[in-house]
Amino acid sequence: MTISADELLTTTRSVRKRLDLTRPVPMELIRECLEIALQAPSGGNAQTWHWIVVTDPGKRKAIGDYYARSWNTYYGSGGSARQLFKDDPERAATQQRVSDSAAYLAEHLGDVPVHVIGCMAVPGLPEGNQAGMWGSLLPAAWSFMLAARARGLGSAWTSLHLAYESEVAELLGLPANVRQGVLLPTAYYTGETFKPAKRQPLDEVLHIDGW
Repeated sequence: MTISADELLTTTRSVRKRLDLTRPVPMELIRECLEIALQAPSGGNAQTWHWIVVTDPGKRKAIGDYYARSWNTYYGSGGSARQLFKDDPERAATQQRVSDSAAYLAEHLGDVPVHVIGCMAVPGLPEGNQAGMWGSLLPAAWSFMLAARARGLGSAWTSLHLAYESEVAELLGLPANVRQGVLLPTAYYTGETFKPAKRQPLDEVLHIDGW
């Protein structure tokens, strides 16, 4: 699969409904994506990340069950994507599609063949702003998603399972100092390709030398 850098960056989407739940993903392909992810920067070059790759059907189902419970709570709270931009019909329709897609993932997460959980080994969570800590994991996780896209795999950035972080940590035998930051359900995707999403015009969000 040959794809330019610009196309890769503008067409890597959150893939939920188009994840192929029936096609196995070779571990070697996941390893390739993680090798690329490890080239991402981290604070102080500490590289305190860890990657839990879950393929065991029973463990995937258990994570999926926790995820579905978290989704039901989130959806029922009225805070999901479908609640945004209700006064803009075009954006409201997009938000409804996003919400439907997220609901599908919640129903089928346990069936996705590979769960990649990005973690950080830390002595404890800092008080106040945690951007500095998680900024050492997020670029690598995004690099994983880009590498997956370049290899015909789809994924979606999600963290809803963290409502049950301790339960998932116990399920996977994680040490107490290893904190989970992101869950990347990964599979081959169905269909041909992806296209850039419609976004706000740059000038509506661009600020130069101040707000």
